[in-house]
Amino acid sequence: MASPLLNDPRLTAVGLFVEAHLGLVAKLAPRFAEYGLSETEYEVLLRLARTPGGRLRMSDLSAQTSLSTSGITRVVDRLEHDGLTARESCETDRRGTWAQITEAGMERVVSVLGPHLDDVEKWFTGRLTNDQLSALTDALRVIRDAVHPDAVAGVAVDDEPAAIK
Repeated sequence: MASPLLNDPRLTAVGLFVEAHLGLVAKLAPRFAEYGLSETEYEVLLRLARTPGGRLRMSDLSAQTSLSTSGITRVVDRLEHDGLTARESCETDRRGTWAQITEAGMERVVSVLGPHLDDVEKWFTGRLTNDQLSALTDALRVIRDAVHPDAVAGVAVDDEPAAIK
């Protein structure tokens, strides 16, 4: 006997969200690969580029990306190997380490931004009216803050992104 819960609109909402997310990832990933980056590497570089001073503590970067500390270490290792990030010791906590975007890292992020934003417009924002996009952004922020409260760890809300050199 089928359960009436199978028709619950909450299943439809979360299912559509998951399908949209997976579809967007599939549409956006080739662009990152074109620039020699994985989606995760791009996310880390973009977070660093948009953070004042271009650096975050490794623990905050881990919290923002939902990667484990060992996972973020591996990503930063790869980016550091390619000259896109550097590590710095934390002045106030000997156990802490900063991940810092390098000039080459900033150049890589900036080089992919235009084409990436074209893809975002084509597959996401361009399909919504301004009101729909505003409402969706507000709704996603509410959900993100509930399920991922550390998403802005280490960043003051009023801070400006790192300057592009």
